[in-house]
Amino acid sequence: MDALIPLVPVFVLGAMSPGPSLAVVLRNSVVGGRSQGVQTAIGHGIGFGIYAFLAAVGLAAAISASETTETVLRWGGIGLLLYLAYSYGRRAFAPQQAHAAEDEMAGSGRTGFIQGFLISFLNPKILAWLLAIYSPVIESDLALPVLLAIALMGMAIDMGWYASVALFMTAGNRAARIRAAAGKLDGAMALLMLVFAGLLVFNLV
Repeated sequence: MDALIPLVPVFVLGAMSPGPSLAVVLRNSVVGGRSQGVQTAIGHGIGFGIYAFLAAVGLAAAISASETTETVLRWGGIGLLLYLAYSYGRRAFAPQQAHAAEDEMAGSGRTGFIQGFLISFLNPKILAWLLAIYSPVIESDLALPVLLAIALMGMAIDMGWYASVALFMTAGNRAARIRAAAGKLDGAMALLMLVFAGLLVFNLV
Protein backbone atom coordinates (compact mmCIF):
# COMPACT_ATOMS: atom_id res chain seq x y z
CA MET A 1 0.00 0.00 0.00
CA ASP A 2 2.89 2.38 0.76
CA ALA A 3 4.08 1.99 -2.82
CA LEU A 4 0.63 2.73 -4.27
CA ILE A 5 -0.21 6.03 -2.59
CA PRO A 6 2.68 8.15 -3.96
CA LEU A 7 1.94 6.96 -7.48
CA VAL A 8 -1.71 8.06 -7.55
CA PRO A 9 -1.11 11.80 -8.23
CA VAL A 10 1.69 10.95 -10.66
CA PHE A 11 -0.56 8.65 -12.68
CA VAL A 12 -3.33 11.27 -12.68
CA LEU A 13 -1.07 14.08 -13.88
CA GLY A 14 0.50 11.80 -16.48
CA ALA A 15 -2.90 10.89 -17.90
CA MET A 16 -3.99 14.53 -18.01
CA SER A 17 -0.92 15.73 -19.89
CA PRO A 18 -1.73 16.81 -23.48
CA GLY A 19 -0.47 14.77 -26.39
CA PRO A 20 -1.58 12.54 -29.26
CA SER A 21 -3.55 10.28 -26.90
CA LEU A 22 -5.78 13.10 -25.67
CA ALA A 23 -6.17 14.42 -29.21
CA VAL A 24 -7.36 11.05 -30.54
CA VAL A 25 -9.80 10.54 -27.65
CA LEU A 26 -11.26 14.02 -28.16
CA ARG A 27 -11.61 13.57 -31.89
CA ASN A 28 -13.16 10.10 -31.68
CA SER A 29 -15.62 11.29 -29.02
CA VAL A 30 -16.76 14.28 -31.05
CA VAL A 31 -16.88 12.62 -34.47
CA GLY A 32 -17.58 8.96 -33.63
CA GLY A 33 -19.81 9.52 -30.64
CA ARG A 34 -19.76 8.39 -27.00
CA SER A 35 -19.27 4.69 -27.80
CA GLN A 36 -16.20 5.26 -29.94
CA GLY A 37 -14.74 7.74 -27.45
CA VAL A 38 -15.13 5.30 -24.55
CA GLN A 39 -13.73 2.45 -26.66
CA THR A 40 -10.69 4.62 -27.39
CA ALA A 41 -10.24 5.22 -23.66
CA ILE A 42 -10.49 1.50 -22.89
CA GLY A 43 -7.98 0.59 -25.60
CA HIS A 44 -5.57 3.27 -24.40
CA GLY A 45 -5.91 2.12 -20.80
CA ILE A 46 -5.10 -1.49 -21.71
CA GLY A 47 -2.06 -0.43 -23.73
CA PHE A 48 -0.89 1.71 -20.81
CA GLY A 49 -1.59 -1.14 -18.38
CA ILE A 50 0.67 -3.52 -20.32
CA TYR A 51 3.55 -1.07 -20.05
CA ALA A 52 2.76 -0.38 -16.39
CA PHE A 53 2.92 -4.09 -15.59
CA LEU A 54 6.14 -4.70 -17.53
CA ALA A 55 7.81 -1.76 -15.82
CA ALA A 56 6.56 -2.83 -12.39
CA VAL A 57 8.01 -6.34 -12.63
CA GLY A 58 11.28 -5.07 -14.05
CA LEU A 59 10.96 -6.51 -17.56
CA ALA A 60 10.82 -3.03 -19.02
CA ALA A 61 14.45 -2.46 -18.06
CA ALA A 62 15.50 -5.22 -20.46
CA ILE A 63 13.25 -3.83 -23.21
CA SER A 64 14.48 -0.27 -22.81
CA ALA A 65 18.10 -1.50 -22.88
CA SER A 66 17.56 -2.84 -26.39
CA GLU A 67 17.99 -0.06 -28.92
CA THR A 68 16.50 -2.26 -31.63
CA THR A 69 13.24 -2.80 -29.70
CA GLU A 70 12.93 0.86 -28.84
CA THR A 71 13.64 1.90 -32.43
CA VAL A 72 11.02 -0.50 -33.77
CA LEU A 73 8.45 0.89 -31.35
CA ARG A 74 9.31 4.46 -32.27
CA TRP A 75 9.01 3.83 -36.01
CA GLY A 76 5.77 1.97 -35.36
CA GLY A 77 4.46 5.02 -33.53
CA ILE A 78 5.58 7.30 -36.38
CA GLY A 79 3.84 5.04 -38.88
CA LEU A 80 0.62 5.11 -36.86
CA LEU A 81 0.68 8.91 -36.57
CA LEU A 82 1.28 9.28 -40.32
CA TYR A 83 -1.59 6.89 -41.04
CA LEU A 84 -3.89 8.88 -38.77
CA ALA A 85 -2.76 12.11 -40.44
CA TYR A 86 -3.62 10.66 -43.84
CA SER A 87 -6.96 9.32 -42.61
CA TYR A 88 -7.97 12.62 -40.99
CA GLY A 89 -6.71 14.62 -43.96
CA ARG A 90 -8.75 12.52 -46.39
CA ARG A 91 -11.85 12.99 -44.26
CA ALA A 92 -11.24 16.74 -44.04
CA PHE A 93 -11.92 17.04 -47.77
CA ALA A 94 -14.76 14.50 -47.90
CA PRO A 95 -18.42 15.62 -48.27
CA GLN A 96 -20.40 15.98 -45.05
CA GLN A 97 -22.67 13.08 -46.09
CA ALA A 98 -19.66 10.78 -46.30
CA HIS A 99 -18.67 11.82 -42.78
CA ALA A 100 -22.04 10.84 -41.40
CA ALA A 101 -22.05 7.40 -43.04
CA GLU A 102 -18.46 6.63 -42.06
CA ASP A 103 -18.90 7.83 -38.47
CA GLU A 104 -21.96 5.66 -38.00
CA MET A 105 -19.97 2.57 -39.02
CA ALA A 106 -16.87 3.53 -37.01
CA GLY A 107 -18.84 4.27 -33.85
CA SER A 108 -20.30 0.76 -33.81
CA GLY A 109 -17.03 -1.01 -34.64
CA ARG A 110 -13.64 -1.47 -33.03
CA THR A 111 -11.92 1.52 -34.60
CA GLY A 112 -11.76 3.53 -31.37
CA PHE A 113 -10.43 0.64 -29.30
CA ILE A 114 -7.71 -0.21 -31.81
CA GLN A 115 -6.62 3.42 -32.22
CA GLY A 116 -6.56 3.93 -28.45
CA PHE A 117 -4.51 0.80 -27.85
CA LEU A 118 -1.97 1.50 -30.61
CA ILE A 119 -1.50 5.18 -29.76
CA SER A 120 -0.57 4.04 -26.24
CA PHE A 121 1.37 0.84 -26.95
CA LEU A 122 3.46 2.37 -29.77
CA ASN A 123 4.64 5.16 -27.50
CA PRO A 124 7.94 4.13 -25.85
CA LYS A 125 7.97 7.43 -23.96
CA ILE A 126 5.34 5.90 -21.68
CA LEU A 127 7.76 3.10 -20.85
CA ALA A 128 10.60 5.52 -20.10
CA TRP A 129 8.27 7.69 -18.00
CA LEU A 130 7.11 4.68 -15.96
CA LEU A 131 10.68 3.58 -15.28
CA ALA A 132 11.45 7.08 -14.00
CA ILE A 133 8.47 7.36 -11.66
CA TYR A 134 8.80 3.80 -10.36
CA SER A 135 12.43 4.13 -9.30
CA PRO A 136 11.81 6.01 -6.01
CA VAL A 137 8.95 3.78 -4.78
CA ILE A 138 9.42 0.24 -6.13
CA GLU A 139 11.83 -2.00 -4.23
CA SER A 140 13.23 -5.35 -5.24
CA ASP A 141 11.43 -7.21 -2.44
CA LEU A 142 7.90 -6.12 -3.41
CA ALA A 143 5.57 -9.06 -3.91
CA LEU A 144 4.13 -9.77 -7.36
CA PRO A 145 0.53 -9.01 -6.21
CA VAL A 146 1.66 -5.51 -5.14
CA LEU A 147 3.38 -4.92 -8.47
CA LEU A 148 0.27 -6.13 -10.28
CA ALA A 149 -1.88 -3.81 -8.15
CA ILE A 150 0.33 -0.86 -9.15
CA ALA A 151 -0.11 -1.70 -12.84
CA LEU A 152 -3.88 -2.13 -12.48
CA MET A 153 -4.13 1.16 -10.61
CA GLY A 154 -2.26 2.95 -13.40
CA MET A 155 -4.47 1.35 -16.02
CA ALA A 156 -7.65 2.27 -14.12
CA ILE A 157 -6.59 5.91 -13.71
CA ASP A 158 -5.55 6.24 -17.35
CA MET A 159 -8.72 4.57 -18.63
CA GLY A 160 -10.92 6.50 -16.20
CA TRP A 161 -9.52 9.87 -17.22
CA TYR A 162 -9.94 9.36 -20.94
CA ALA A 163 -13.38 7.81 -20.47
CA SER A 164 -14.36 10.90 -18.47
CA VAL A 165 -13.13 13.10 -21.31
CA ALA A 166 -15.22 11.07 -23.78
CA LEU A 167 -18.34 11.28 -21.59
CA PHE A 168 -17.89 15.03 -21.05
CA MET A 169 -17.44 15.73 -24.74
CA THR A 170 -20.59 13.76 -25.63
CA ALA A 171 -22.84 15.18 -22.90
CA GLY A 172 -25.87 17.15 -24.10
CA ASN A 173 -25.48 18.60 -27.59
CA ARG A 174 -21.84 19.57 -27.08
CA ALA A 175 -20.55 16.96 -29.53
CA ALA A 176 -23.25 17.78 -32.09
CA ARG A 177 -22.22 21.43 -32.18
CA ILE A 178 -18.55 20.55 -32.66
CA ARG A 179 -19.42 17.82 -35.17
CA ALA A 180 -20.92 20.48 -37.42
CA ALA A 181 -17.34 21.56 -38.09
CA ALA A 182 -16.09 17.99 -38.61
CA GLY A 183 -14.07 18.92 -41.70
CA LYS A 184 -12.11 21.60 -39.88
CA LEU A 185 -11.64 19.30 -36.88
CA ASP A 186 -10.23 16.51 -39.04
CA GLY A 187 -7.96 18.97 -40.85
CA ALA A 188 -6.60 20.21 -37.52
CA MET A 189 -6.15 16.63 -36.34
CA ALA A 190 -4.19 15.76 -39.50
CA LEU A 191 -1.80 18.65 -38.90
CA LEU A 192 -1.46 17.72 -35.22
CA MET A 193 -0.60 14.09 -36.02
CA LEU A 194 2.02 15.31 -38.54
CA VAL A 195 3.57 17.54 -35.86
CA PHE A 196 3.78 14.66 -33.38
CA ALA A 197 5.26 12.37 -36.05
CA GLY A 198 7.79 15.05 -36.95
CA LEU A 199 8.85 15.37 -33.32
CA LEU A 200 9.38 11.61 -33.08
CA VAL A 201 11.46 11.60 -36.28
CA PHE A 202 13.52 14.53 -34.94
CA ASN A 203 14.23 12.60 -31.73
CA LEU A 204 15.31 9.55 -33.71
CA VAL A 205 17.76 11.37 -35.96
